[in-house]
Amino acid sequence: MKIFELSDADNERWDNYISDESTASIYHLSGWRNLIQEQFGHQACYFYAESEDGVVEGVLPLIRLKSLLFGDYMVSVPYFNYGGVIARDKSVEDALIEHAYAIGNQLGVSHIEFRDTVHREQFSDLRTDKVAMVLELPELEEELWQALGSKRRAQIKRPLRENPEVHQGGLDLLDDFYRVFAINMRDLGTPVYSKKFFSAIIETFPSHCRLIVIRLQGKAVAAAFLIGYKDRLEIPWASTLRSVNSSSMNMLLYWEVIKYAIQSKFQCFDFGRSSVDSGTFRFKKQWGAVPQQLYWHYWLKEGEPMPQLSPSNPAFQLAIRCWQKLPLFVSTSLGPGIVKNLP
Repeated sequence: MKIFELSDADNERWDNYISDESTASIYHLSGWRNLIQEQFGHQACYFYAESEDGVVEGVLPLIRLKSLLFGDYMVSVPYFNYGGVIARDKSVEDALIEHAYAIGNQLGVSHIEFRDTVHREQFSDLRTDKVAMVLELPELEEELWQALGSKRRAQIKRPLRENPEVHQGGLDLLDDFYRVFAINMRDLGTPVYSKKFFSAIIETFPSHCRLIVIRLQGKAVAAAFLIGYKDRLEIPWASTLRSVNSSSMNMLLYWEVIKYAIQSKFQCFDFGRSSVDSGTFRFKKQWGAVPQQLYWHYWLKEGEPMPQLSPSNPAFQLAIRCWQKLPLFVSTSLGPGIVKNLP
Protein backbone atom coordinates (compact mmCIF):
# COMPACT_ATOMS: atom_id res chain seq x y z
CA MET A 1 0.00 0.00 0.00
CA LYS A 2 1.15 3.51 -0.85
CA ILE A 3 -0.18 6.94 0.10
CA PHE A 4 -0.51 9.72 -2.47
CA GLU A 5 -1.67 13.33 -2.44
CA LEU A 6 -4.77 13.92 -4.52
CA SER A 7 -4.46 15.67 -7.87
CA ASP A 8 -7.26 16.81 -10.17
CA ALA A 9 -6.57 13.81 -12.40
CA ASP A 10 -7.60 11.46 -9.60
CA ASN A 11 -10.78 13.26 -8.49
CA GLU A 12 -13.05 10.74 -10.19
CA ARG A 13 -11.33 7.75 -8.55
CA TRP A 14 -11.54 9.46 -5.16
CA ASP A 15 -15.25 10.27 -5.56
CA ASN A 16 -16.09 6.77 -6.80
CA TYR A 17 -14.55 5.39 -3.63
CA ILE A 18 -16.56 7.84 -1.47
CA SER A 19 -19.83 6.92 -3.21
CA ASP A 20 -19.23 3.23 -2.40
CA GLU A 21 -18.42 3.78 1.28
CA SER A 22 -21.52 3.86 3.49
CA THR A 23 -19.80 5.85 6.26
CA ALA A 24 -18.54 8.60 3.93
CA SER A 25 -20.27 11.99 3.87
CA ILE A 26 -20.64 14.54 1.11
CA TYR A 27 -17.85 16.49 2.81
CA HIS A 28 -15.40 13.77 1.80
CA LEU A 29 -15.96 14.47 -1.90
CA SER A 30 -13.06 15.97 -3.84
CA GLY A 31 -15.07 19.04 -4.88
CA TRP A 32 -14.51 20.63 -1.47
CA ARG A 33 -10.75 20.65 -2.06
CA ASN A 34 -10.79 23.23 -4.83
CA LEU A 35 -13.82 25.04 -3.40
CA ILE A 36 -12.12 25.74 -0.05
CA GLN A 37 -8.81 26.61 -1.67
CA GLU A 38 -10.46 29.07 -4.06
CA GLN A 39 -12.89 30.65 -1.60
CA PHE A 40 -10.60 30.90 1.44
CA GLY A 41 -7.06 30.52 0.13
CA HIS A 42 -6.32 27.61 2.47
CA GLN A 43 -3.87 24.84 1.68
CA ALA A 44 -5.63 21.54 1.01
CA CYS A 45 -3.80 18.27 1.69
CA TYR A 46 -5.99 15.41 0.47
CA PHE A 47 -4.38 11.97 0.81
CA TYR A 48 -5.49 8.57 -0.39
CA ALA A 49 -4.15 5.06 0.15
CA GLU A 50 -3.76 2.80 -2.86
CA SER A 51 -3.21 -0.95 -3.00
CA GLU A 52 -0.52 -2.59 -5.10
CA ASP A 53 -3.04 -3.22 -7.87
CA GLY A 54 -4.06 0.45 -8.00
CA VAL A 55 -7.31 0.30 -6.00
CA VAL A 56 -8.18 3.18 -3.65
CA GLU A 57 -8.42 1.77 -0.11
CA GLY A 58 -8.95 4.89 1.98
CA VAL A 59 -8.95 8.70 2.02
CA LEU A 60 -8.14 11.54 4.41
CA PRO A 61 -9.04 15.14 3.48
CA LEU A 62 -7.10 17.80 5.41
CA ILE A 63 -7.31 21.59 5.29
CA ARG A 64 -4.65 23.84 6.80
CA LEU A 65 -5.93 27.03 8.44
CA LYS A 66 -3.21 29.59 9.13
CA SER A 67 -3.70 33.09 10.53
CA LEU A 68 -2.05 35.48 12.97
CA LEU A 69 -5.23 35.66 15.05
CA PHE A 70 -6.13 31.99 15.41
CA GLY A 71 -2.89 30.13 14.75
CA ASP A 72 -1.72 27.41 12.37
CA TYR A 73 -3.52 24.06 12.42
CA MET A 74 -5.24 21.44 10.26
CA VAL A 75 -8.78 20.06 10.26
CA SER A 76 -10.41 17.08 8.57
CA VAL A 77 -12.55 18.94 7.55
CA PRO A 78 -13.40 22.47 8.73
CA TYR A 79 -16.80 24.25 8.62
CA PHE A 80 -18.78 21.00 8.77
CA ASN A 81 -19.43 18.14 11.22
CA TYR A 82 -17.93 15.27 9.27
CA GLY A 83 -14.77 14.58 7.36
CA GLY A 84 -12.39 12.26 9.20
CA VAL A 85 -10.49 9.34 7.69
CA ILE A 86 -12.51 6.78 5.70
CA ALA A 87 -10.90 3.43 4.90
CA ARG A 88 -11.71 -0.19 4.08
CA ASP A 89 -9.98 -1.52 7.22
CA LYS A 90 -8.21 -0.33 10.36
CA SER A 91 -4.69 -0.84 9.01
CA VAL A 92 -5.41 1.63 6.19
CA GLU A 93 -7.00 4.07 8.64
CA ASP A 94 -3.93 3.90 10.86
CA ALA A 95 -1.57 4.42 7.93
CA LEU A 96 -3.43 7.53 6.79
CA ILE A 97 -3.55 8.96 10.31
CA GLU A 98 0.18 8.33 10.79
CA HIS A 99 0.79 10.07 7.47
CA ALA A 100 -1.19 13.05 8.76
CA TYR A 101 1.03 13.16 11.86
CA ALA A 102 4.10 13.26 9.63
CA ILE A 103 2.63 16.08 7.54
CA GLY A 104 1.71 17.99 10.69
CA ASN A 105 5.25 17.73 11.98
CA GLN A 106 6.65 18.70 8.61
CA LEU A 107 4.46 21.81 8.37
CA GLY A 108 4.90 22.74 12.03
CA VAL A 109 1.17 23.07 12.79
CA SER A 110 0.02 23.21 16.41
CA HIS A 111 -2.59 20.47 16.06
CA ILE A 112 -4.70 18.37 13.73
CA GLU A 113 -8.42 17.91 14.37
CA PHE A 114 -10.10 14.80 12.98
CA ARG A 115 -13.92 15.06 12.91
CA ASP A 116 -15.07 11.49 13.34
CA THR A 117 -18.29 9.63 14.05
CA VAL A 118 -16.44 6.72 15.69
CA HIS A 119 -14.06 6.64 18.63
CA ARG A 120 -10.45 5.80 17.77
CA GLU A 121 -8.55 4.27 20.67
CA GLN A 122 -5.13 5.63 19.64
CA PHE A 123 -6.18 9.19 20.48
CA SER A 124 -5.84 10.33 24.09
CA ASP A 125 -6.97 13.88 23.30
CA LEU A 126 -10.54 14.23 22.11
CA ARG A 127 -13.77 16.19 22.52
CA THR A 128 -17.11 14.49 23.05
CA ASP A 129 -19.17 17.54 24.03
CA LYS A 130 -21.01 17.67 20.70
CA VAL A 131 -23.63 15.39 19.20
CA ALA A 132 -25.40 15.31 15.85
CA MET A 133 -29.19 15.34 16.18
CA VAL A 134 -30.70 12.97 13.61
CA LEU A 135 -34.34 12.15 12.86
CA GLU A 136 -35.24 8.87 11.19
CA LEU A 137 -37.89 9.75 8.63
CA PRO A 138 -41.17 7.91 8.01
CA GLU A 139 -42.40 7.21 4.51
CA LEU A 140 -45.29 9.66 4.80
CA GLU A 141 -45.33 13.14 6.32
CA GLU A 142 -48.71 12.37 7.94
CA GLU A 143 -46.98 9.81 10.18
CA LEU A 144 -44.57 12.42 11.53
CA TRP A 145 -47.35 15.02 11.79
CA GLN A 146 -49.28 12.73 14.14
CA ALA A 147 -46.16 11.77 16.10
CA LEU A 148 -45.36 15.43 16.84
CA GLY A 149 -48.36 15.83 19.12
CA SER A 150 -50.93 18.60 19.40
CA LYS A 151 -48.63 21.21 20.97
CA ARG A 152 -46.07 21.02 18.16
CA ARG A 153 -48.75 20.96 15.49
CA ALA A 154 -50.28 24.12 16.96
CA GLN A 155 -46.87 25.84 16.88
CA ILE A 156 -46.46 24.93 13.21
CA LYS A 157 -49.95 26.18 12.37
CA ARG A 158 -49.54 29.48 14.25
CA PRO A 159 -47.51 31.33 11.55
CA LEU A 160 -49.98 30.26 8.84
CA ARG A 161 -52.25 33.05 10.11
CA GLU A 162 -49.74 35.51 8.61
CA ASN A 163 -50.22 34.05 5.10
CA PRO A 164 -46.56 33.14 4.54
CA GLU A 165 -45.22 32.15 1.14
CA VAL A 166 -42.91 29.11 1.03
CA HIS A 167 -40.41 28.91 -1.83
CA GLN A 168 -37.95 26.20 -2.87
CA GLY A 169 -35.05 26.72 -5.24
CA GLY A 170 -31.34 27.16 -5.71
CA LEU A 171 -29.29 30.16 -6.78
CA ASP A 172 -32.52 32.05 -7.48
CA LEU A 173 -33.18 32.18 -3.71
CA LEU A 174 -29.60 32.85 -2.59
CA ASP A 175 -30.09 36.60 -2.07
CA ASP A 176 -33.07 35.98 0.19
CA PHE A 177 -31.28 33.26 2.13
CA TYR A 178 -28.14 35.31 2.59
CA ARG A 179 -29.92 38.42 3.84
CA VAL A 180 -31.77 36.48 6.55
CA PHE A 181 -28.67 34.47 7.44
CA ALA A 182 -26.39 37.52 7.63
CA ILE A 183 -28.79 39.44 9.88
CA ASN A 184 -29.22 36.47 12.20
CA MET A 185 -25.48 35.81 12.45
CA ARG A 186 -24.83 39.46 13.25
CA ASP A 187 -27.50 39.36 15.95
CA LEU A 188 -25.84 36.27 17.44
CA GLY A 189 -22.45 37.97 17.39
CA THR A 190 -20.98 35.53 14.88
CA PRO A 191 -18.95 36.47 11.77
CA VAL A 192 -20.70 35.49 8.57
CA TYR A 193 -19.47 33.64 5.48
CA SER A 194 -19.48 35.47 2.18
CA LYS A 195 -22.35 35.01 -0.24
CA LYS A 196 -19.78 33.75 -2.76
CA PHE A 197 -19.06 30.77 -0.49
CA PHE A 198 -22.69 29.63 -0.61
CA SER A 199 -22.89 30.30 -4.34
CA ALA A 200 -19.78 28.15 -4.87
CA ILE A 201 -21.34 25.28 -2.92
CA ILE A 202 -24.48 25.34 -5.05
CA GLU A 203 -22.48 25.59 -8.27
CA THR A 204 -20.15 22.74 -7.23
CA PHE A 205 -22.91 20.42 -5.95
CA PRO A 206 -26.06 21.59 -7.78
CA SER A 207 -27.96 18.31 -7.45
CA HIS A 208 -27.28 18.10 -3.71
CA CYS A 209 -28.30 21.61 -2.61
CA ARG A 210 -31.71 23.11 -1.95
CA LEU A 211 -32.81 26.41 -0.46
CA ILE A 212 -36.13 26.93 1.30
CA VAL A 213 -37.26 30.50 1.98
CA ILE A 214 -40.37 31.81 3.75
CA ARG A 215 -41.60 35.28 2.85
CA LEU A 216 -44.10 37.57 4.54
CA GLN A 217 -45.55 40.30 2.35
CA GLY A 218 -42.81 39.63 -0.18
CA LYS A 219 -39.93 39.89 2.32
CA ALA A 220 -37.81 36.89 3.34
CA VAL A 221 -38.05 36.22 7.08
CA ALA A 222 -36.81 32.62 7.37
CA ALA A 223 -34.45 30.54 5.27
CA ALA A 224 -32.63 27.21 5.20
CA PHE A 225 -29.70 25.86 3.17
CA LEU A 226 -29.98 22.08 2.68
CA ILE A 227 -27.40 19.57 1.52
CA GLY A 228 -28.46 16.04 0.65
CA TYR A 229 -26.24 13.03 -0.01
CA LYS A 230 -27.07 9.34 -0.17
CA ASP A 231 -29.90 8.73 2.34
CA ARG A 232 -29.35 11.83 4.49
CA LEU A 233 -30.55 15.43 4.21
CA GLU A 234 -28.67 17.92 6.37
CA ILE A 235 -29.41 21.52 7.34
CA PRO A 236 -25.99 23.15 7.88
CA TRP A 237 -27.47 26.67 7.97
CA ALA A 238 -30.89 27.99 8.93
CA SER A 239 -32.01 31.40 10.20
CA THR A 240 -35.14 33.28 11.16
CA LEU A 241 -35.41 37.02 11.74
CA ARG A 242 -36.01 37.98 15.35
CA SER A 243 -38.99 40.09 14.31
CA VAL A 244 -41.02 36.93 13.57
CA ASN A 245 -39.86 34.78 16.49
CA SER A 246 -43.09 35.41 18.39
CA SER A 247 -45.12 33.77 15.63
CA SER A 248 -43.11 30.50 15.70
CA MET A 249 -41.91 31.01 12.13
CA ASN A 250 -38.91 28.79 12.86
CA MET A 251 -41.29 25.88 13.52
CA LEU A 252 -42.92 26.34 10.14
CA LEU A 253 -39.51 26.56 8.47
CA TYR A 254 -38.36 23.26 9.95
CA TRP A 255 -41.67 21.57 9.13
CA GLU A 256 -41.32 22.64 5.49
CA VAL A 257 -37.74 21.38 5.44
CA ILE A 258 -38.65 18.01 6.95
CA LYS A 259 -41.60 17.65 4.57
CA TYR A 260 -39.19 18.23 1.69
CA ALA A 261 -36.89 15.54 3.11
CA ILE A 262 -39.73 13.01 3.29
CA GLN A 263 -41.06 13.87 -0.16
CA SER A 264 -37.54 13.52 -1.58
CA LYS A 265 -37.27 10.00 -0.09
CA PHE A 266 -34.39 10.69 2.28
CA GLN A 267 -34.24 8.21 5.14
CA CYS A 268 -32.94 10.56 7.82
CA PHE A 269 -32.79 14.27 8.53
CA ASP A 270 -29.66 15.70 10.16
CA PHE A 271 -30.41 18.78 12.27
CA GLY A 272 -26.68 19.44 12.78
CA ARG A 273 -24.60 19.45 15.92
CA SER A 274 -25.49 20.67 19.38
CA SER A 275 -24.16 20.57 22.92
CA VAL A 276 -26.16 18.12 25.02
CA ASP A 277 -29.04 19.79 26.91
CA SER A 278 -28.47 23.15 25.21
CA GLY A 279 -31.36 25.18 23.81
CA THR A 280 -30.69 23.97 20.26
CA PHE A 281 -30.45 20.38 21.53
CA ARG A 282 -33.91 20.61 23.10
CA PHE A 283 -35.35 22.31 19.99
CA LYS A 284 -34.17 19.46 17.78
CA LYS A 285 -35.19 16.77 20.26
CA GLN A 286 -38.82 17.93 20.21
CA TRP A 287 -39.02 16.83 16.56
CA GLY A 288 -38.02 13.32 17.54
CA ALA A 289 -34.32 13.65 16.71
CA VAL A 290 -31.91 11.49 18.69
CA PRO A 291 -28.26 12.28 19.49
CA GLN A 292 -25.42 10.62 17.62
CA GLN A 293 -22.07 11.09 19.33
CA LEU A 294 -19.38 13.09 17.53
CA TYR A 295 -15.75 12.35 18.30
CA TRP A 296 -13.28 15.11 17.53
CA HIS A 297 -9.83 13.57 17.90
CA TYR A 298 -6.63 15.59 18.21
CA TRP A 299 -3.01 15.18 17.34
CA LEU A 300 -1.13 17.85 19.30
CA LYS A 301 2.36 19.14 18.67
CA GLU A 302 4.52 18.42 21.72
CA GLY A 303 3.75 20.92 24.44
CA GLU A 304 0.60 22.27 22.77
CA PRO A 305 -2.68 22.42 24.77
CA MET A 306 -6.09 21.40 23.45
CA PRO A 307 -7.51 24.15 21.21
CA GLN A 308 -10.26 26.39 22.61
CA LEU A 309 -11.72 27.95 19.45
CA SER A 310 -15.32 27.95 20.67
CA PRO A 311 -17.87 30.77 21.14
CA SER A 312 -18.33 29.49 24.71
CA ASN A 313 -14.72 30.40 25.47
CA PRO A 314 -14.91 33.44 27.83
CA ALA A 315 -12.11 35.09 25.83
CA PHE A 316 -14.55 35.56 22.92
CA GLN A 317 -17.51 36.95 24.87
CA LEU A 318 -16.49 40.62 24.58
CA ALA A 319 -15.88 40.23 20.84
CA ILE A 320 -19.34 38.66 20.43
CA ARG A 321 -21.05 41.53 22.25
CA CYS A 322 -19.22 44.09 20.12
CA TRP A 323 -20.04 42.24 16.90
CA GLN A 324 -23.75 42.29 17.72
CA LYS A 325 -23.70 46.09 17.61
CA LEU A 326 -22.19 46.38 14.11
CA PRO A 327 -24.20 47.68 11.14
CA LEU A 328 -25.06 44.85 8.75
CA PHE A 329 -22.88 46.16 5.90
CA VAL A 330 -19.88 46.19 8.27
CA SER A 331 -20.48 42.67 9.59
CA THR A 332 -20.90 41.25 6.08
CA SER A 333 -17.74 43.05 4.92
CA LEU A 334 -15.50 42.02 7.81
CA GLY A 335 -17.05 38.64 8.65
CA PRO A 336 -15.75 36.50 5.76
CA GLY A 337 -12.12 37.42 6.47
CA ILE A 338 -12.50 36.26 10.08
CA VAL A 339 -14.74 33.23 9.82
CA LYS A 340 -12.62 31.56 7.13
CA ASN A 341 -10.02 30.87 9.86
CA LEU A 342 -12.54 29.40 12.30
CA PRO A 343 -13.23 25.69 11.80
